[in-house]
Amino acid sequence: MPLTVSQMMEAANAVVARVDTNGAKDLIGQGALLLDVRDAIELQQTGRAKGAHHIPRGMLEFRADDSLKSHDPELRKDRAIVLYCAAGSRAALAGKLLKDMGYEQVYNVGGLPDWINGGGEVT
Repeated sequence: MPLTVSQMMEAANAVVARVDTNGAKDLIGQGALLLDVRDAIELQQTGRAKGAHHIPRGMLEFRADDSLKSHDPELRKDRAIVLYCAAGSRAALAGKLLKDMGYEQVYNVGGLPDWINGGGEVT
């Protein structure tokens, strides 16, 4: 049976823990990767969280698979990953994808506004 976006979001939110900005900063301080999964145009328009690495949501599978030449070495299965997007939905879906690919420590901080409202810096 085909899935709806609502069902995909429910499944993603069930397996990807939410973390606030302070929790994200703590994880980053311990070596976690802060990952922005928005499109490039969004970064140009609004900036990004200070220190964030960027991989657009549409390319994540290809950057996360370490058997491919397109693998991004910042993505390691032994490293926690804190995701954000514009509002939190793409970050949740991206987090579930990473979990499905064997990444165990995956967190969703929500959207860039959540990061900013929690006191996170933007560049």
